[in-house]
Amino acid sequence: MAASPPPRTGPAPLALWRRAVAEALGTGLLVAIVVGSGITAAALSDDPGLRLLENSLATTLGLAVLIAVLGPVSGAHLNPVVTLVDWFTARDTGAPGDGGTAAPARLVRVAAYLVAQVAGGIAGAVLANAMFGVPGGLAVTGRATAPQLLAEVVATTGLVLVILGLVRSGREAWVPAAVGSYIGAAYWFTSSTSFANPAVTVGRMFSDTFAGIAPGSVLPFIAAQLVGGALAVGLAAVLFPVRREG
Repeated sequence: MAASPPPRTGPAPLALWRRAVAEALGTGLLVAIVVGSGITAAALSDDPGLRLLENSLATTLGLAVLIAVLGPVSGAHLNPVVTLVDWFTARDTGAPGDGGTAAPARLVRVAAYLVAQVAGGIAGAVLANAMFGVPGGLAVTGRATAPQLLAEVVATTGLVLVILGLVRSGREAWVPAAVGSYIGAAYWFTSSTSFANPAVTVGRMFSDTFAGIAPGSVLPFIAAQLVGGALAVGLAAVLFPVRREG
């Protein structure tokens, strides 16, 4: 689950540590929303469909708000796949705060974001557990079936393609609403309920609740998400080629 590119114009850029804090905070709150709303949904209803509706609605709204609020700070990636795609496609080359266009500066930012996102995801699950008095421990819900892994490829491909398509067509303002809406829809049209985010996947491993995922399913899910990100890059190159001046 995910986000907008760093701003290209505007006020002076914030220090990297501030942007890393934004990524950790945003990812943590995203996981807290996913896990917390899942716990609430399970407590309120015995119907699986209604539980999923409640969980997906909270995630849709929460994700859109987080991207809108934190986008001006860090770009609100909130997702290692988005960060890696952002680096690979270099669509933010020269963006404020990168320390210039040098590759080492961009790699430092990537590393800082990845660590912040994973740490934030784990903290968000722990926070959700604490808010609802859920005992600590790892999840036991296995999810790494062939259909669910295919679903994660599809979900992540769609998510990254939404972001790249909007950014490359000059419609960045649509990213918060579009990403939130896409993830909300993907809850329903994918058998995996669209994790589409390695940091969220790792975080959800630490909550044995409605939204949890067993440790044995985590690496296959992340592999599927990375494949989806790579496919989205290829599709974006075909559908939204970067037009260079000069």
